[in-house]
Amino acid sequence: MLAEQQQQLIALLQSAVHALVPDASPTITLERPKVAAHGDVASNIAMQLARPAKRNPRELAQEIVAHVQANPDAQNLIAAAEVAGPGFINFRLTTAAHQAVLHTIAQQGAQYGYQPKRTDKVLVEFVSANPTGPLHVGHARQAALGDAICRLFATQGFDVTREFYYNDAGNQIENLAISVQARARGIDPDSDEFPKDGYRGSYIQDIAEDFCAGKSVGAADVETVVASGDVDNLDDIRRFAVAYLRREQDLDLQAFGLKFDNYYLESSLYTSGRVEKTVEALVNAGHTYEEEGALWLRTTELGTGDDKDRVMRKREGGYTYFVPDVAYHVAKWERGFHHAINIQGTDHHGTIARVRAGLQGLDIGIPKDYPAYILHSMVKVMRNGAEVKISKRAGSYVTMRELIEWVGQDAVRFFLAQRRADSEFVFDIDLALSRSEENPVYYIQYAHARIHSMVNQAGETAEQIQQADISLLTAPTELTMLQRLAEYPAMLQLAANDLAPHQITFWLRDCAADFHAWYNAERVNVDDLPLKRARLALAIACAQVIANGLSVLGVSAPEKM
Repeated sequence: MLAEQQQQLIALLQSAVHALVPDASPTITLERPKVAAHGDVASNIAMQLARPAKRNPRELAQEIVAHVQANPDAQNLIAAAEVAGPGFINFRLTTAAHQAVLHTIAQQGAQYGYQPKRTDKVLVEFVSANPTGPLHVGHARQAALGDAICRLFATQGFDVTREFYYNDAGNQIENLAISVQARARGIDPDSDEFPKDGYRGSYIQDIAEDFCAGKSVGAADVETVVASGDVDNLDDIRRFAVAYLRREQDLDLQAFGLKFDNYYLESSLYTSGRVEKTVEALVNAGHTYEEEGALWLRTTELGTGDDKDRVMRKREGGYTYFVPDVAYHVAKWERGFHHAINIQGTDHHGTIARVRAGLQGLDIGIPKDYPAYILHSMVKVMRNGAEVKISKRAGSYVTMRELIEWVGQDAVRFFLAQRRADSEFVFDIDLALSRSEENPVYYIQYAHARIHSMVNQAGETAEQIQQADISLLTAPTELTMLQRLAEYPAMLQLAANDLAPHQITFWLRDCAADFHAWYNAERVNVDDLPLKRARLALAIACAQVIANGLSVLGVSAPEKM
């Protein structure tokens, strides 16, 4: 049901309510019945009003139905209405109301489903990997979810910014540097002399060789770093290794087709004084205390649900990892991003309450639920019926680039977005490569390509198809397709509200299934020329909306396969 049709039906219901229960001013909502046979759209307005109006809900529902059907404005919209259960009202739209979606799609094209531009800004932080190795399949899942959510929010009119937060400070960077130093000195990863917590992938050897050769590397938003070749200079090795791996991660993201708007360095929070300033503000606000030589934050008193107070500054010196996160989110807020979404692995669950507690302790107007979090489970990769665990480059995990090389960018993006973020996911390489209806990417893209092939073979001009008499589209499978296409904008809005791009993948699969069912039930290239053109118009609209949905996921819509 189109948005304008929803508003029209709501207005009809408001008119009926005003006439029958003059003192009431309820919020009228519409929903699709869970069982398609019950109708196209339903309302529980009679049940809302029954108790305050002291009326039987079914009787009130019958009166509302009668009032709506008697309204002349309902004639082109409502074909039938009936009362169900304790007082639900189920409406069936007219055939003309279903057909109207084709005009809307033809007019809006690639913008169908988009809402008007708004002033709201949203910052989505995702991937945010430590520059200590290539991006792995977990990062790929973040990339798929994050980019889809950014695209999804763009359809809803938001001003969207993609941000990559580089964790370029801390013990992991130190381990990277000493690992490269060890390889540069010829120490094998299997040797007892190799750092216990060092990185053992073959990429460490590559970095060491380039460092010793005096090569230069550059990455996004970073000055080119020239290797000194001095294996005793750990600071030089650190700078070169971080720049080297940032470049490698840039290449991973390019293979994925993803570009970030901002790269924010954790180290800048220290050099700019933001971390110290944040800690000082929390101390001055009385939300900290010292015990056993450590500085603690009273997180249990700050209303974010943490079960115990947390150490901010360790006894031996240095801040715990959630402290710079608090400073970072203050920076987000001060940059005007009052709507922020973080996409991270489930291992970050424990930091949510701590970061939010720190933000509340600063008392600068940040809401308790800021930022929003999407926590994703890790990914298991299967090939030939067995789990793939070993990477040639990384040594202990499958990299993002390897996954893309195996199955292509489209399959990686779609597969990794097609489940709820917090659900376990098995990436089946063999399925992603198969050309069958079991492979959702192939199934959906094939529907799009099939439509373009059908239209090309039909021999009709675009103008002839645009002028088609769509009132001829009355077959059951055609009405099903029309209803599916009309749902698309509302589906996008719901997916954005729920931070759930997997809903788009479900919708696309259902839309492709509706198309294939229609194609098998109704001939398109018929002798009846007006009917042929009407069916071509329906097919073209279906292809347009499939392409729109795939675009939100960052997946291509090929015209030939």
